[in-house]
Amino acid sequence: MKYLLDTHTFLWWNMDDAQLSPLAKEIISDGANEIFLSAATAWEIAIKTARGRLELPEDPTRYVSSRMNLHGFQALPVQVHHAVQVYKLPLHHADPFDRLLIAQSWIESMPLISVDAEIRKYEVEVVW
Repeated sequence: MKYLLDTHTFLWWNMDDAQLSPLAKEIISDGANEIFLSAATAWEIAIKTARGRLELPEDPTRYVSSRMNLHGFQALPVQVHHAVQVYKLPLHHADPFDRLLIAQSWIESMPLISVDAEIRKYEVEVVW
């Protein structure tokens, strides 16, 4: 099955953070699943690191790509149809990165692995 990671899920997986749910760990570690990371997540990580709101052990350019390669995660590019789908989403959530992930999750029919309760207000499958 295909799954899309929320930004915190990607970061927590790589930090072996205890906040990651057992189900999220099981899904991500199951080699039968295809795990995707959106370009929107890479963008969010880059912005937060540049602003000093996120500290990584290395430059985000190397960090994101090396962790994706290490874990066999696949890249999900942001396409125009993903971006414009955000227009159709109710305004439950103001975070532009999450709104784009929600649109991608819906269009690509991929459950989103996220702890974010606001995302559950949308018509996308969320697992945690």
